[in-house]
Amino acid sequence: MTNNYAPISAARATNEARLSVIRQRAALPEALLFSVFVMAYIWRLQSREFNWWVVFPVWLILSFVYHGDTPKTLGWRADNLWPATRQAVLPFAVFIAAIFVTGLFLGGLHLPPGHLIEPRRLSGYFAFCVLQEVGLQSFLMNRLLAALEKPFSAALVSGALFAMTHWPNPVLMPLTFVGGTTLCWLFARERNIIPLAVGQAILGSIVWWAIPVALHHGMRIGPGYYSFRLPTH
Repeated sequence: MTNNYAPISAARATNEARLSVIRQRAALPEALLFSVFVMAYIWRLQSREFNWWVVFPVWLILSFVYHGDTPKTLGWRADNLWPATRQAVLPFAVFIAAIFVTGLFLGGLHLPPGHLIEPRRLSGYFAFCVLQEVGLQSFLMNRLLAALEKPFSAALVSGALFAMTHWPNPVLMPLTFVGGTTLCWLFARERNIIPLAVGQAILGSIVWWAIPVALHHGMRIGPGYYSFRLPTH
């Protein structure tokens, strides 16, 4: 008896293999182009009349669909929440301790820790960090993992691109390179953005509190860094 479905299955497998190759080849250019667009938005497009921010959700949704992403690959999951949280505790503890000690030497600990003790400010910053982790991990790190096939190399490139989006802030650029690279490496080991977003929100709040505002300019980047003025009262 002839199996009429065999040629169809073989053709389907061939098409899927070709699509997989195309996706892999497109991953690196897409990651780089997205990073360029982020920087263009920060420096130019956000001040224009057209709402260029709508490009971000549209781009991400189309990319997730095209690459066949799932909640598990995107890190939007709860089944591995404990392992992901457990592996993130030590790196975040080290970062927090280092920034706290640095803040002591810089004399930046005289400010009230508003970002940490005011629930509204902390929750708003946490929401922003979730969006950042979607872009950094669910999109950028996933694309670079597909393109480079080496977690540490992908994490380094992701961290470098993440740091470049914080130009020219001399505080945030090195911190986001080291922190971004570490978070991306953690994501490659356990794909879950929840503990990463929580840790980023806490870490960013401590940076704002511990480092003098004269150095980090209110955590501003792009043109906002240059237009920042210290409070006069």
